[in-house]
Amino acid sequence: MSFVLERETPPLREDETGAIRVGNSRVLLEVVIRAFQDGASPESIVQRYSTLSLSDVYSTIGYYLRHQNAVKSYLNHREQLAESVQQRLSSVQPDLSLIRSRLLAQQQS
Repeated sequence: MSFVLERETPPLREDETGAIRVGNSRVLLEVVIRAFQDGASPESIVQRYSTLSLSDVYSTIGYYLRHQNAVKSYLNHREQLAESVQQRLSSVQPDLSLIRSRLLAQQQS
């Protein structure tokens, strides 16, 4: 009996916005990696995100462990992008604290 080793590509794909998704799901790479960094097991990650397969989560974590610098660079880029979007939204969105205060006052009366 012979055992054939096959190269497998990581179950990662880039979507139309440049975000990296895991497997055939819409779950972002950063969600899986952050959960793993926070101590979640692959099994608990799959429980949280039922569209993920256990093998895809293990493969993704393995890829991260072998390519930490590249993944960290990607994660930093995504954080910077999120911060710039948040700043743009804050600059065009009015201060909602006054409206919130008024609604809470109405609710309490």
